[in-house]
Amino acid sequence: MLDLSFAPHSVNAADFGFLPENSADENSAALQAIVNRGGDIVIDVPGVYDLSETIRLGDDVSLRFGAGVYVRRALSADGTQHQGYVFVNKGAYERKYNQNISITGLHLIASGMEPSYENQTESDMVTGLRAHLAFFYVRNLTIRDFELLDLGRCAFGIQICTFENAILENIHIEGGKDAVHFGKGSKFVVRHGVFRTFDDPIALNAHDYATSNPQMGWIENGVIEDCYDLDQESTTGFFCRILAGSWGDWTEGMVVRHSDSVVSDGRVYRVCMKPDGASYISRTRPTHTDGAAELDGITWVMVQDDDPIYNCGCRNIHFKDIFLEKKRPVAFSVHFDNDKWSHSYYPDSEAPVQKDLIFENIFFLADVPVLITANAPVNAIKLINSVVENSRVNLAHIDLPGLDYGKTHILISGCTLRAHGETELVTAEPGREATLKILGSIVENDDMSAVVRGDVRVISSDIPVKSE
Repeated sequence: MLDLSFAPHSVNAADFGFLPENSADENSAALQAIVNRGGDIVIDVPGVYDLSETIRLGDDVSLRFGAGVYVRRALSADGTQHQGYVFVNKGAYERKYNQNISITGLHLIASGMEPSYENQTESDMVTGLRAHLAFFYVRNLTIRDFELLDLGRCAFGIQICTFENAILENIHIEGGKDAVHFGKGSKFVVRHGVFRTFDDPIALNAHDYATSNPQMGWIENGVIEDCYDLDQESTTGFFCRILAGSWGDWTEGMVVRHSDSVVSDGRVYRVCMKPDGASYISRTRPTHTDGAAELDGITWVMVQDDDPIYNCGCRNIHFKDIFLEKKRPVAFSVHFDNDKWSHSYYPDSEAPVQKDLIFENIFFLADVPVLITANAPVNAIKLINSVVENSRVNLAHIDLPGLDYGKTHILISGCTLRAHGETELVTAEPGREATLKILGSIVENDDMSAVVRGDVRVISSDIPVKSE
């Protein structure tokens, strides 16, 4: 154990054994000892620093990585992977808030290693937390100048859940899985992001798969601006997934499947089984206060006892200066899952209404047929000051018992409409209803003919619009 009792509040990590030439195990021990003290920590000796263990961060700690410094995931001396995360806050394991954590200038090399549930142990993984930089129960988190160019197919780049005040700036992530993955929380910004990912660059997953967020709850009061969705040959997902969900009280004999949730004894429990679409009958009420328990052959995980809510979604989110360079079927999805991994809406539960989503200065640099789709209820969609190619807003419908969509109000304001020929602006599937206002917008090509389809009432428009 290193003795840092004499170290000043601001230290250089090299003075305490964190060096490029040291082994992964030595560097892990040295860096953990340094961050345990908190304060401002500088890593400025250029080189590649191997880490074999997760570094756990407490309150009031700042890590500043200098030019030419790279952190690389590595095996321990015995050849095994002990590392669940690269960095995680200490409170994630106890559900206690940490605050004032800052990471600046981190260039991370994943080396094909990532958190997975094949090598999960109770000591180094939290169910649903699966990122290289993982934060759960955190206030005042700042991540700046972060680079990760070899993100794998299992773990997220950055994951933040149950948070207040998060700033992500100058983020460059490329690879397979979600780059930035949010769970419940409030007050956040993602600014100056460059992403090239097979899956979603940004996920606002208020609801989620049971293994993809440790808790559920509203995501609100956020800004996502100056971000690029870089082109690549293959893709899935969306530039941003905006995911909602709802569930109810546990009842004897209810039918559940993987990722379903219930409220019981003031706590929220989730089913954690194989994602194979199988259904189970629950006859025994989950009541355990921590961890997992198997009842009637169903594994129930207690996910939250301080917020026994029944639904969640996203509200007060502002997307601004977004550059769509990748050819995606859909750019933004206001979403209910309904597949073998999860179905977000439990029949006859009270569906959340996602609220006040603003899309400003959206630029199309590739073919994106659907700019925004919503198969979950949303009160208003505002598309402003954007340059729109042949793309539309689509209101989709899932036929589930008790699901009430209500009405969606759509505003298109100050936009340049750049399509040719007959062009769908808004479509509403049977069971969806919308109003539409078009104000101060420009039709660039004389041959364009704007069309809306379905139950869409055009309240006002300064361009000709045909309803079908």
